[in-house]
Amino acid sequence: MLSQVKVHPKNDDVLFSQNSSDDAGVFKLTDDIALIQTVDYFTPIVDDPYTFGEIAAANAMSDVYAMGGEVKTALNITNFSVKKYGADMLSFILQGAEDKVHEAGGSIIGGHSIDDLEPKFGMAVTGIAHPDKVLTNTSSQVGDLLVLTKPIGGGIITTAVKKGFAPEHISNEAIYWMKELNKKAASFLHECNAHAVTDVTGFGLLGHALEMARGSNKTFTIFNEQVPVIKGTSELAEKGAIPGGSKENLKWLESSISFSNEITEIQRVILADAITSGGLLVSLPAEQAKSYVEKLNATGSLGAKVIGEVSEQQPYPIYVN
Repeated sequence: MLSQVKVHPKNDDVLFSQNSSDDAGVFKLTDDIALIQTVDYFTPIVDDPYTFGEIAAANAMSDVYAMGGEVKTALNITNFSVKKYGADMLSFILQGAEDKVHEAGGSIIGGHSIDDLEPKFGMAVTGIAHPDKVLTNTSSQVGDLLVLTKPIGGGIITTAVKKGFAPEHISNEAIYWMKELNKKAASFLHECNAHAVTDVTGFGLLGHALEMARGSNKTFTIFNEQVPVIKGTSELAEKGAIPGGSKENLKWLESSISFSNEITEIQRVILADAITSGGLLVSLPAEQAKSYVEKLNATGSLGAKVIGEVSEQQPYPIYVN
């Protein structure tokens, strides 16, 4: 669809835009400051409005962290019917977002609302980075290891919640990770010489890995047993809690990924699960990967694991063993 839009000649200060598959747009403001800009919003995925605000804010800010940036400001975007749901519910959503942006060290400086019967909420976020230190999803190097900083499975779990058969301890685990900022995961990226980074969201782990592998002209091997998955995800998927987006992801990925025969259909759909506010997928030198995981897990965020490796380009961009 976007390919049909006739784009004007590129401004030399536009470092990244909609013409690439990176997580955010980047504009060089000065020799020392680049603006990182992104936007995301969606319908509620949890019942509690305050928690929804937290998750939506964490999700929107994630793209800034994936580019190696620091969150500075945000604008709220909401579709909401005060007449139908009441002003209190909206205030809880906004408070959740306010508190999460404050946690990130940023400031909400405004926003826009539309009267709509189907509630939606999210943010436009602006961050900064040095122009020479902006990270992309297209610079993986041969010999790199791949680290995932949060467990996957959130899309399946939230679908099970909607269907009414997700145990509370499993849904609480998913909510914990969706609320978790990627700020800590981003803080060690430059120190550990990360080559390429993306955040894992709607296209699932495999979809975002595919973008990174193709953009880098490399092949990724994912070790399924090493991928962190929220406990209970598989059982919920077997009961039918598979989001339509996850099914579509897997269908889209089929021709680009080689699965070993041992990988079951449920395992494949989990790897393609369309999640919200997922972790960072980081490609970094092998000698730095262990240090990166240890540094991140030492902060109390115990989800980071090495899940794969990068090699020269092969017939398939992704192999799952």
